[in-house]
Amino acid sequence: MLDLKNIKKYYTVGDTTTKALDDVSISFREKEFVSILGASGSGKTTMLNMIGGLDRYDSGDLVINGQSTKTFKDSDWDAYRNNSVGFIFQNYNIITHLSIIDNVTMGMTLSGVGSEEKITKAKEALVRVGLEKHMNKKPAQLSGGQLQRVAIARALANDPEILLADEPTGALDTETSHEIMDLIKELAKDRLVIMVTHNPELAEEYSDRIIRFNDGVVLDDSDPYQSGEVNEDFELKRTKMSFWTALKLSFTNIKTKKGRTFLTMFASSIGIIGIGIVLALSNGFQKQIDSTQSETLSQFPVTISRVGLDSQAAMQSQASGKNNFAKGQSVTAKKSAAESAQHINKLDQKYVDYVQDIKKSAAKDLAFSYTTGFNLVRQVDGKYQPVTFSNQDQSQAQGQMGDPSAVVGVGGAVYPTDRQGKMSFLHRNYQVLAGKYPQKKTDLILIADQHNNVNLNALKNLGFDVKNDQNLKASKLIGTKVKLVANDDFYQKLPTGTFVPARDYAQMANSSRAKTLTVTGILRTKSKNSDGLLANGVAYNDRLTKEVVDQNKNSAIATAQRASQQNVLTGQPIKAGTQPDLMAYLGAASVPSTIQIYPKSFKEKDQVTDYLDKYNHGKSADDKIVYNDLAGNISSLTGGLMDAITYVLIGFAAISLVTSMIMIAIITYTSVLERTKEIGVLKALGARKKDITRVFDAETTILGVGSGILGVLIAWLITFPANVVLEKVTDLSNVAQLNPWHAVLLIIISTILTVLGGHVPARMGSKKDAAIALRSE
Repeated sequence: MLDLKNIKKYYTVGDTTTKALDDVSISFREKEFVSILGASGSGKTTMLNMIGGLDRYDSGDLVINGQSTKTFKDSDWDAYRNNSVGFIFQNYNIITHLSIIDNVTMGMTLSGVGSEEKITKAKEALVRVGLEKHMNKKPAQLSGGQLQRVAIARALANDPEILLADEPTGALDTETSHEIMDLIKELAKDRLVIMVTHNPELAEEYSDRIIRFNDGVVLDDSDPYQSGEVNEDFELKRTKMSFWTALKLSFTNIKTKKGRTFLTMFASSIGIIGIGIVLALSNGFQKQIDSTQSETLSQFPVTISRVGLDSQAAMQSQASGKNNFAKGQSVTAKKSAAESAQHINKLDQKYVDYVQDIKKSAAKDLAFSYTTGFNLVRQVDGKYQPVTFSNQDQSQAQGQMGDPSAVVGVGGAVYPTDRQGKMSFLHRNYQVLAGKYPQKKTDLILIADQHNNVNLNALKNLGFDVKNDQNLKASKLIGTKVKLVANDDFYQKLPTGTFVPARDYAQMANSSRAKTLTVTGILRTKSKNSDGLLANGVAYNDRLTKEVVDQNKNSAIATAQRASQQNVLTGQPIKAGTQPDLMAYLGAASVPSTIQIYPKSFKEKDQVTDYLDKYNHGKSADDKIVYNDLAGNISSLTGGLMDAITYVLIGFAAISLVTSMIMIAIITYTSVLERTKEIGVLKALGARKKDITRVFDAETTILGVGSGILGVLIAWLITFPANVVLEKVTDLSNVAQLNPWHAVLLIIISTILTVLGGHVPARMGSKKDAAIALRSE
């Protein structure tokens, strides 16, 4: 079964060579109790380690079940120790931070035995050695004899073919020694037992065979045996420790050092605390900036008008004349810089469709405004009369378009509807002072300033008899109804071919084509920054203008004006360049006069402008569509500033993380030194180098996760007093806000850095010699 053939093992220190084993050849039977006797240094323990795979021979061969071990790799020796060998040590070598049953199951855990099976086998082994009542205790609760029984149970649990005992009674009293020897004698009936001892009396009493050693050679063999067995089917089962097992081992060890573990985690968490606070402040300040940016962009959306300003041409014009004085006395007729920069945008339906395809993530609100007149009448004191949304005096609103008798329904503020048809712009920037938010295109609202003031002229032009500084009840204004009259009902054609407003306001108001507009609420700005987004007075939905255009574009007056070179209201020739404005006023515009795009933030604004610039690629200067980006200058000043500050502060805080890595490396190295004997035990049970490394990596993983959670928790707690202080100093509330995703990321970073810091000493621990590790104290 087991054959040593011409085994040699020499140790050389300087010029001195010690022959631990010198050409030793021994064969062992499958079932026998063999005692190895000899003085200290005779080579008997070296031979035992060689048989157990804890040490390597220099030459010769160790044959197991007929198979040579000359070509064995480290993984083969690990599997051999786990599959075929059980160790009983003089000093027990029990892992002190594990329970008794966990010590016994460790070898089976390494060999991949299922949970239920290994528990069953461990209990059977403990029953066999008489420790069934102690299986859940810790090693410190047992006596020396009981600990040796635990070692025997551990050796037996995986049912090895070979049981190796190194001075199993050396640390026991006489009575206990005999109890242990009786137990080992019983075990020898089922397997090969090889025991190293200094006690010839015990060897003579219990052994089947005694081999005496001296100076690395066999002096005597009481029952020699020659094996010729060959087993071609001999196969080793590979061992593997799961990461969960490694975590369990490390966690139970950490629990025995609670104070040191907490201090380690706290020291390691300092860097996480610093970065966490920086990120919390950065996140909070960024939200303040985003809020300010959003309000700014609400005031200054990206605007596309029929007449735009080519900012690039304006800058080039200004740059060309800067500090450059002409010579001579002649002068040159030249357009002004403003005129040169003026650009007529050829807006058409194709471009409108292009704008509507902007990603919703970049621009939630799009406002398409049509320059069209509103024909409005309202019943006041039982009588219909013309009204207007204008904030100007009524007399100033009359007479436009060259006709003093024409009541022009223009003015008022236009608010955008988002792309889902919702009033998110109003909800974001305005709060309800009275009534409710508008829900339909035909709902009107009154805009009040932060002092609850509503424009006097707007109220007068709606037909209210009010005076300056007069207080009004909201109930008097909410519910006010205005009739929006179609062109064909509002205008009548004269025999001369011109058109004039009709005078029967009641008839036009009761027409089936008339729309009823209702004031549903009074809104007030939510913050000082958004005050003035909409002009004080009446405000209506941008889609209402589109509905008016759709209704009036084919009206009689619009059709007549489209075919005429004269103003159909006055009969006068149309001035150059005013035809589009006149057609738009009469509702004949097919495309909007102004497009306003409301990005969510400056970052999204850049996506919007990039998208608009893409449309101009490859087009001539005249065919390009220019836009007005008033918020661009602010974007260039604030863009990336908070990120830059955050990166710098994180850089400083990260220094402490590097310090933490070094500290963890030192602590892990200390743990390796403290657990050297445990490393030897695990290797004796068949653990591979990567398994040992995994044990310490698991320990640093626990420390990393713990320090990360502790650091995040402390950083989060610090945000509360920090917010109180910052609110007093800056008047900004709830500035420090730790993003949950940042918290998770910090825990991950802490874990990774801690594992990296401890991995090198973990690798060092895995390379320790098993035999030397077992002898450490």
